[in-house]
Amino acid sequence: MLRLLPDLIWNSASRFGDSCAVKTGEKAVAYSELANLVGSMAAGLTELKVGRRERVVIYLEKRIEAVVAAFGTASAGCAFVPVNPLLKPDQVGHILQDSSARVLITTRERLLLLEHVISACSTLRHIIIVGSSAPDVLVYDDIATHSWTSLLASGGHQPEQHAIDTDMTAILYTSGSTGKPKGVILSHRNLVAGAVSVAEYLENGPHDRILSILPLSFDAGFSQLTTAFHAGACVVLHNFLFPKEAINLVAREAITGVTAVPPLWIQLAALDWPADAQKSVRYFANTGGRMPRTTLDQLRQRMPG
Repeated sequence: MLRLLPDLIWNSASRFGDSCAVKTGEKAVAYSELANLVGSMAAGLTELKVGRRERVVIYLEKRIEAVVAAFGTASAGCAFVPVNPLLKPDQVGHILQDSSARVLITTRERLLLLEHVISACSTLRHIIIVGSSAPDVLVYDDIATHSWTSLLASGGHQPEQHAIDTDMTAILYTSGSTGKPKGVILSHRNLVAGAVSVAEYLENGPHDRILSILPLSFDAGFSQLTTAFHAGACVVLHNFLFPKEAINLVAREAITGVTAVPPLWIQLAALDWPADAQKSVRYFANTGGRMPRTTLDQLRQRMPG
């Protein structure tokens, strides 16, 4: 039964263990491996004595470690806080303080950008460095630094879970375009119900390959993960830069589903889509505002099937 957010992964790992769960570039992770990584992440947080409902801020570009960090945090009974990697250091500092972050997961390069805001976060006790064999970074009073590798060294068992479905498991922050970013609390039940609902109306299944081009800090962006994991589909992560890159990725990865916001759809609809992309795409989905009718008509012309 799907009760908690990590159940989406445990359930699909039992049914589709060898199938691709998440991919970025040439790196692909199967459901069985993803379940092990998530279990290791949860065990690592438990060893650090990060308590139930304490906040773990994830300040990473879209990568497999970001996915593992979010679901591993939820599996440990903590709350993950995904941060848009495009936010400025002062905005990230605000989120660290406002969420009362206990743990920060980031790269060495990103941490150096946060040097002047870290000391203001009085609740922060652990910094986990992704992509470095050793945390050879700045030393802070009362804050321990750890490498991602060492955190995951605890093993990949499915941890015993003491959370209930109404527990807080995520805080998603706004972009801060009209002031300081503001957090919205989500429970396990919120995220699981959303995954089930979206997968049902989009008729997602193990055959689908879903493109992730929206930020994971955005509710619709994170929903690409939960929907895929519920359906046993593969989600392809892409750090969006140019619209043409996204279209080429659709063709190269045989993407079947694409979700975007109206400004991005306007750009994508104006481009020529390769024949391979036209053959693979099964559905478009829109979020974050009304798609102009002219844009929808353009997309339908690109995809005559």
